[in-house]
This record gives sequence, structure tokens and C-alpha cells, in this order.
Amino acid sequence: MGSLPLAILLLLLFSGLLYLQQPAMIFFPARALVANPADWGLEYEEVGFAAADGKRLHGWYLPADGSRHTLLFFHGNAGNISHRGESLRIFHRLGLNVLIFDYRGYGRSEGQADEQGLYRDAQAAWRYLAEQRGEDPGEIVLFGRSLGGAVAARLAAQVQPAGLLLESSFSSARDLAQWHFPLLSRLTPLRYRFDAVASLEQVSCPVLVLHSPQDEIIPYVLGEKLFRAAAEPKQFLPLQGDHNSGFVLSQPGYEQGIRAFLAKHVYPAEEQARDRQSRQYVEQRKGRP
Repeated sequence: MGSLPLAILLLLLFSGLLYLQQPAMIFFPARALVANPADWGLEYEEVGFAAADGKRLHGWYLPADGSRHTLLFFHGNAGNISHRGESLRIFHRLGLNVLIFDYRGYGRSEGQADEQGLYRDAQAAWRYLAEQRGEDPGEIVLFGRSLGGAVAARLAAQVQPAGLLLESSFSSARDLAQWHFPLLSRLTPLRYRFDAVASLEQVSCPVLVLHSPQDEIIPYVLGEKLFRAAAEPKQFLPLQGDHNSGFVLSQPGYEQGIRAFLAKHVYPAEEQARDRQSRQYVEQRKGRP
């Protein structure tokens, strides 16, 4: 066999190996919970609910005093909910209730991670808030970091949340693969789509995209592509620092930027509702002693 056919054969073999290894290259779940919100000084409730295919999912619900708005947290592809303490403290300071849960195969949740399974898990978390806890869907904010951004965007295309926050996320699995593996991504069929851009075409709620130019895992240009795909109203908040700690290194601007977005695009809906109720009350009282 000549050198060229051998090289092609080796390339095809390597491509086949990459195809088989894609789940291990995308999902890095950790089963053991290393902490809980009480360790971070936060009140919380252990919660459980089932996805449509019966997989039991585990999470935490963290209440905020007097808040009517809840943030539904979709974490990234590694670890589990016990590695998100700093984010939970930030969202608590922002006055939001938070539901954070583990996808199938992560933490104490049953099953094994896959793209369609994560989408089912997202729908189950939404139903848990809206149906079991009786929360107003119009007061639920979706937050997705990294891989969780694609999951959050997909859910936002199917429901009507108050807002969508996409942090350090990507436009699609193909775009990300082409960035890291320009040649092999064209030779190897992708097992996952995670097409957040396609989802954003169907999203009508306000969108905040957050990304750092120093992100070494998901390039800034893919965050910009997400922003371009989103419809108005939308905002872009530049971060600084690497992929995993950019939100911490961007303080206090990170927290201030989210607070400003919520105040402008999410909370006014509540204020308008209260104003309508007030006007209705006044009209009802007219003519009464």
C-alpha cells in the first residue's frame, strides 16, 4: 500500500474513532455532590421531578425573599450543580429565586446524557416550575452557560419565558467543531447539533448574550453570532477572562449588567401588570361611597 492510501486509511480510522468518542468529548458529568447551598449560606430545598421518558432528575430550589421571578439555571457540560456556588450567590444577590438541576447522568439524576435527553430534561424543569410550583411562566428567566446555552435557547423557542440569558455559549456544535477541528469536522459526521442559532430564530423574549474575548474554549465570534441571531430586544455584555471564570473576573460589571438587563426588560412587565391592576381597582371604585 502506498503512502497516500495509507494516510487516507489512517485518517478515516481516526475520523471513525472521533465519531465514537463524541459523547465522551462533550459530556463530562460528575456524580458526587461536593457541597450544597447551605455551605454557601443559602436557603434551599431538595427537589425532584421526572422527564417525559421517566428519568428522575434532581435539583435545588433556592428562594429569594419577596421575589416573584425565578431563574431556571442550565449549567455547562462538566461537573454538576454542586460546582455552581458562586453563580448561585450572585443570582441570590440579584433577588431571584433559582431552580438549578442536573441533567440526566449528572449528579443524582438518572440516565445518561445525550442531546435529546437534555432537551427533555429542560422541558421537565419548566413543567416543574409552572405546574408543580404554580409559578407564572411570564416570570421565569432562562439562564444557560456554555453547553447550557444551547439547551436554554431550545426551551425558550418552545415556551414564553420572561427573558433568556446566554453566557459563554456557542452558535452550534458544528460551528464549535469547525473552530477547533477545521479538517476533521468536515470528515467526521457530528452526532450532535445543539443549534442555538436555529432556536433563537423562534425566540421572542428579551435576550442577553454574555461572552469574553479571552474565552479559550468557545471563541468570542460564536458569542457574537448568537447575538446577531437573536431578535430585538437584545443586549450584549462583554466579559473578561477565561471560559470558566470569566463571570467572576468580570465583577462587579457582570452582576451590574445582568441587574440592568432585568430591570429594563424583565421587571417592567411586572410593574405594568401592577399598574393595570391598580387602574382596574380605581375604575371599580368609581361611584362607590
